[in-house]
Amino acid sequence: MVDAILEVRNLTRYFGGLAAVREVSLGVRMGEIHAVIGPNGAGKSTLINMLSGDLSPTSGMIVFKGRNISRLALHEVSRLGVGRSYQKTNVFLEFSAFENCRLAAQSRLTSSMRFVRAAAHYAKVNRAAGEALATVGLERRSGLQAGALSHGEQRQLEVAMALATSPNVLLLDEPLAGMGAEESSSMVKLLKKLRPCHAILLVEHDMDAVFALADRLTVMVNGQVLASGTPAQIHANRAVQEAYLGE
Repeated sequence: MVDAILEVRNLTRYFGGLAAVREVSLGVRMGEIHAVIGPNGAGKSTLINMLSGDLSPTSGMIVFKGRNISRLALHEVSRLGVGRSYQKTNVFLEFSAFENCRLAAQSRLTSSMRFVRAAAHYAKVNRAAGEALATVGLERRSGLQAGALSHGEQRQLEVAMALATSPNVLLLDEPLAGMGAEESSSMVKLLKKLRPCHAILLVEHDMDAVFALADRLTVMVNGQVLASGTPAQIHANRAVQEAYLGE
């Protein structure tokens, strides 16, 4: 995993006596979508929460660009270049789509903003917000309140908010959850568009989308890695078939 921008080494997280994640190792490379799949309770979201800084690991190491980030806080990990989306849509419903993205972009300002100045005066921030919305296809919806957007558009907006922070790595926790066929197709197209300039770790239950997108897959069961490999290798793996994919 020498060329991995984000590497996980024997990562473990206990909640009391329960090992939610146990000795998981994987790497994510630039220009690659690495999907993590498995049944409910496999430890996938706990893994993403550790990678983003939402949770600290009990043991093991998270390495980003050669640096150990295992004990960094969420905001520190984010500022290094790791963006994420959540399993449940996490946007400000009363704000417009543009204002949501602008808030995300403001997190990259070097100043403290502890003075009176209208947010509209920050040209770089506004440009980053506009570009992120255009990337996900929401530029014509930028003035609408997030609460007025469809479920699929809100999921796109959450990705746009992550993009507004200029990340190298995107951690996406079930971005297709709750979507219909048309919305799912749009998200798949978006992720393919984002792949060349990002390293993407994708947690997803939609197996059609996973096998259409992933360059590599890691299968987790009961907090541990059952198998890791290319889509073809995972699809042919007998243990994976029995534990998760079915016959």
